[in-house]
Amino acid sequence: MASHRKPKQYPLAGNTARTAATLALAGVATATALDGTGNATPPPTKDQVKARVGQYYREAEAATERYNGVREKADRARSALDGLQDEAARRTERLTAARNALGSFATAQYREGGLPPAVRLLLSSSPDRYLERASLADRAGSLQAVALTRVRSELRGVERVRTTAAARLAELKDEQAALSRHKRTVEAKLEDARRLLDRLTAEERAAFHGGGEAAGAPTGGSSAGGSSGGGAERGTAASTAPLGGRAGRSVPRGAAQAPTERAARAVAFAYSALGKPYVWGATGPSGFDCSGLTQAAWRSAGVSLPRTTYTQINAGRRIGRSQLAPGDLVFFYSGVSHVGLYIGGGKMIHAPHPGAPVRIAPVDQMPFAGAARPV
Repeated sequence: MASHRKPKQYPLAGNTARTAATLALAGVATATALDGTGNATPPPTKDQVKARVGQYYREAEAATERYNGVREKADRARSALDGLQDEAARRTERLTAARNALGSFATAQYREGGLPPAVRLLLSSSPDRYLERASLADRAGSLQAVALTRVRSELRGVERVRTTAAARLAELKDEQAALSRHKRTVEAKLEDARRLLDRLTAEERAAFHGGGEAAGAPTGGSSAGGSSGGGAERGTAASTAPLGGRAGRSVPRGAAQAPTERAARAVAFAYSALGKPYVWGATGPSGFDCSGLTQAAWRSAGVSLPRTTYTQINAGRRIGRSQLAPGDLVFFYSGVSHVGLYIGGGKMIHAPHPGAPVRIAPVDQMPFAGAARPV
């Protein structure tokens, strides 16, 4: 009879059934996706890629300017710390000398013995000689008191300098930590931009980084209007004439004349930098970021500018767009995150972004934020 029994069935438990159904649905979804019939997000268009890359570059430049500002503060803190350490060493030497002097007085006093002055007078074979020594002893006591005061003063000075140095060291460590944060931000934004640019062809990437004007083209007058030219810079063109009286720094013939000798030197420097690469955080001579270029240009004219865009805009005198003259600083975007050197004819020389060398570009290429005249 047992041989006629049906095999015992083991139906799927509730959880097991649900798991199987889930796996089946997942398989269907996977198959659908592989067939290309799913609702996958379409890849960005070329224009969208370019817009996103531009946004990443602007964000990277803003972070770069913050990095530059923090680095300037860190350099000042490091310089102050070095000075304090030198001062602490000098004060320590003086403290050692004062302690040695005090020790000499103490040793001399010990050798005199503990006899009262009256007893030493009675035992002396020459009272006059003793009185003379007593007078010298009084003077020595006064010198000892002076030496003791000096030791105390030098000790307080050493402690004060060491306390200040410790505060500067803590400040420096904070600035270095901020530097690292801003550096990571810049590098992350640039990496995002690189990944997007990799979706473009070599020709499209070259077109994105291009768009500057030939270095040798005349720039006309000093108005703020103008339009963009085409092609990348090729360095200073052959048809140039010296400006500012400094060999090797020249501008094209027919270019707008700077209003002052210093402004002319700054403009000449900017022309000499055409074609050099954008390097974030750099102030030359082989590469520049935007504010590094303007700082270096005016430094060549003997004028010291702050390091960042948001501090350079307050250097010198603020001017309106209609007042622009060669040598003026022109700033862009609401956060004042980009700067160029105006050269006349509605154009500037600036360091645009990674992959794009120092070039000539129209001022109206970016949202105008303000202008300043350093001298």
